Amino acid sequence: MVYHLPALLKQSVDGLEIRPGGVYVDATYGGGGHSAEILRRLSGGRLIAFDHDDDARVNVSEDIRFTLLTQNFRFLRNNLAYLGVEEIDGIIADLGVSFHQFDTAERGFSFRFDGPLDMRMNRRGPVTAAMVLNTFTEERLAGILYRYGEITNSRAVARALVAARSESPFAVTGDLLMSVKALVPPKSENKFYAKIFQALRIEVNCELESLKEMLVQAGGMLKSGGRMVVITYHSLEDRLVKNYMRSGLFTGESEKDFFGNVNVPFRVLTRKAVVADDEEVERNPRARSARLRIAEKL
Repeated sequence: MVYHLPALLKQSVDGLEIRPGGVYVDATYGGGGHSAEILRRLSGGRLIAFDHDDDARVNVSEDIRFTLLTQNFRFLRNNLAYLGVEEIDGIIADLGVSFHQFDTAERGFSFRFDGPLDMRMNRRGPVTAAMVLNTFTEERLAGILYRYGEITNSRAVARALVAARSESPFAVTGDLLMSVKALVPPKSENKFYAKIFQALRIEVNCELESLKEMLVQAGGMLKSGGRMVVITYHSLEDRLVKNYMRSGLFTGESEKDFFGNVNVPFRVLTRKAVVADDEEVERNPRARSARLRIAEKL
């Protein structure tokens, strides 16, 4: 089984504009595709990768210039400081769930398999999808579904979840699908389930908060002229990345100094997000939703 096939590989690593002796970070190691390409372009330098999923270690590179940290990228600055790294020349993050995670039933990331309702990227983490479904209030569940899954009938879905768990606790993905079956919009079954699973996964892994923390820390550690390259897969992530690159803030509104001059930390190099072409989508259908943005530190 292929662990992961990275989307927009050439475009994203080209976007780093590799300095042969530079220090780079791959914030989402996964199957190691981006790291391998970065190492190929470095003549010296150093590459430090993060992935809090222990399974990623099966792909570890033996290159002496490479270090893999089994850590969440939200702790970027402290982990790099521990390694003696205070500045970096570039960082890349591919925020998609890996093929391996989606296609391993016991991880619970996909509604295509009947597996445990887990969804933890870090399997040492304390919160699972089953815990969220079985213990969160109806109001809180509705909020998660609306914010993270953009589900318009989130209150009705939350009501159905609470009613179902009163009969029997949620344990496997099939329990979840059955509990909301009556609410599936006509001809949109897969999309509807995907939104629910996305919302739960984001909550379980604190994905948006972790992303914001990583972006701010990376922005502070980039050298002038250093590049930030991020691939997102849904609008919530993409909006955060776009706003941060444009203004240094997640609201998208730039700060001004005392004289009214706009302070921006980056030069945005992608006016519109870069997307996969038809050839790549045919080869890797999951690349269809990938959105690449690149910025350079001023």
